[in-house]
Amino acid sequence: MPRSVTSRGGPAAGVPGLAPGTRRRRDTTGGAQGNERLTAATGAVLLVLFAAEGVTILSIHQLITIHFFLGMLLLGPVTLKACSVCYRFIRYYRGDPDYRRKGPPAPLPRLLGPFVLLTSLGVLGTGIALAVAGSAAGPWLFLHKAFFVLWFGVMTIHVLTYAWRLPRIVGADLSETVGYQRTRAVLAGRPARWLLLTASLLGGLLVAVLTVHLSAAWAGV
Repeated sequence: MPRSVTSRGGPAAGVPGLAPGTRRRRDTTGGAQGNERLTAATGAVLLVLFAAEGVTILSIHQLITIHFFLGMLLLGPVTLKACSVCYRFIRYYRGDPDYRRKGPPAPLPRLLGPFVLLTSLGVLGTGIALAVAGSAAGPWLFLHKAFFVLWFGVMTIHVLTYAWRLPRIVGADLSETVGYQRTRAVLAGRPARWLLLTASLLGGLLVAVLTVHLSAAWAGV
């Protein structure tokens, strides 16, 4: 997520949304546009991982270990995307000028956002509970399936709303072209964004490696 520091310069005269005499906050990771690019890149990774996880459902008994491993791996990027979206929400409603200029999401994504987050946490949370409980899962297996059905419906709409934008946004962040000052500011934050995404994947991978042995309790069930 973007980290802001106070500029050493003088008052931010002429900056929309800032009172006279207020020091402008210099965001070294690209501001609102950088946040959008981080969210889009993380979403693209999640799209691939969730698709792979969906394939394992087609033969869940044979692919239970892979299903479990991918579910744990997802924890890292899901956490990063949730933090990125919540960070934008907080900055926008706190009146940050850059985020105000960017504006809020469209009405439908804004309405679906909480349901995407809650159902994603529900699917992953009940999955973790199943891993801990083993085959004596009680109600967790039913809840896991129920959350998945809800998540699939909400996520289908979410993906159809955003997927067509991903190539343009992610491609722009991979581009080496540097133009105006604002473009340079956004691209200057690119290392931090990709470092966060890499760290989220490595964190999820570490959790998956450390817990994959728990899937043995479901082998042959």
